[in-house]
Amino acid sequence: PPAPPPPGAPTARILFLTDLHWDRQYVPGGAAACPDPLCCRGAPHRGPGAAGFWGTYSKCDLPLHTIDALLAQLPNGTGGTPGNGTGNGTGGFAAAYWTGDIPAHDVWQQSRGDQLRALRTVTALLRARLGGLRVFPAVGNHEATPVNAFPPPYVRGNRSAAWLYDAMAEAWQGWLPPGALRTLRAGGFYTAQVWPGLRLVSLNMNFCSQANFWLLINATDPAGQLQWLMGVLADAERDGEKVHIIGHIPPAHCLRSWSWNYYRIVSRFEGTIAAQFFGHTHLDEFELFYDEETLSRPVSIAFVAPSVTTYINLNPGYRVYEVAGSYPGSSHAVLDHETFILNLTEANAAPPGTAPRWQRLYGAREAYGLPTVFPADWDRLVRRMQDEEPLFQLFWFHLHKGHPPREPCSGPCKAALLCALRSGRAADPALCRPLRPALPFPLIQQLWHQRRLC
Repeated sequence: PPAPPPPGAPTARILFLTDLHWDRQYVPGGAAACPDPLCCRGAPHRGPGAAGFWGTYSKCDLPLHTIDALLAQLPNGTGGTPGNGTGNGTGGFAAAYWTGDIPAHDVWQQSRGDQLRALRTVTALLRARLGGLRVFPAVGNHEATPVNAFPPPYVRGNRSAAWLYDAMAEAWQGWLPPGALRTLRAGGFYTAQVWPGLRLVSLNMNFCSQANFWLLINATDPAGQLQWLMGVLADAERDGEKVHIIGHIPPAHCLRSWSWNYYRIVSRFEGTIAAQFFGHTHLDEFELFYDEETLSRPVSIAFVAPSVTTYINLNPGYRVYEVAGSYPGSSHAVLDHETFILNLTEANAAPPGTAPRWQRLYGAREAYGLPTVFPADWDRLVRRMQDEEPLFQLFWFHLHKGHPPREPCSGPCKAALLCALRSGRAADPALCRPLRPALPFPLIQQLWHQRRLC
């Protein structure tokens, strides 16, 4: 198990952005309720039901000025000054991880040109606002059109994903080394060194997605990505490097065969994989990994960070991870994390021209009383939440970025959520048996499906 760093050891802060979902047709004053899958568009009107300037609690995505305001107030941002109360005020970032979903949810009318415009526009905005900060991106499921359609690399010609991967390699070439750009062009995944002793692996989780119909051809390892991952991890183990894994879709949301193989890899390389970071669900949650023999010893955790977008009925948000820095013997493990939000009620009520105030929603160790944020601490937290109802309700509040649904979460909802937190792989009822009450697993899966926003 990782050990806390010695007193005075350096730490580093990593900015984490996921699910930005820029809607270039967002109109302040547009209808927040509509029959389409995406609203807050069309002719503006006044009065109730009108979309707010900064975003809206509805099935709406974000205007570009909200994403720009987020980036501008960061310590590394060109528009913010650390410590002035607008940012988190505790110094700059060592790197940024950005796990995809750039375009909006208007999936019925997207073209390749639309997707490339979103990719280039948001990449340029990050580059302008974050200055020289290195950004490590991952591919989301909304980057393609049709949505979720990611053919394996052996599919050639116009049906292939080369149009997307080539554009990504071109847009991100200032951030990634040549070797990473080569595998990015081939299959949308890569590895690169973050700093001495720490290697990053960016996975293309669309090759495990339940919604990617191309995987009907081969769902086990369609791009040879898991085989490649084992090679990268074996080299890192040999060289004494630690590894951070980033990706879009969390592992338990994957197809069963891929998910279980990935679980085995994490178990085998538990001493090398220092952290895992995902997005996609738009909510603030995690997935625990246990040893395969007993399913009782926590070996890893996949942090699932909340979205920048409001979709659906959420505040905009982002995450900052504090990790052990670069020094001999560093675990490079996560030491704490903080979540920041924009309270839309407050921001939209402010006079026009007022800069939005992003605020710290919570810090993990402080909020949950954790001595560290290693896997065993999160395992104990799940057990505590069974009995400590106020603690569970606090987690439910944070899960939805400070804007939970009106209907409370109790009984079956609570059991299904706690089961999800213990599940680092798909469709495994054994992971939830230690919990009480033990719900029938088909019911748990049904409740999971109802909760999914994306």
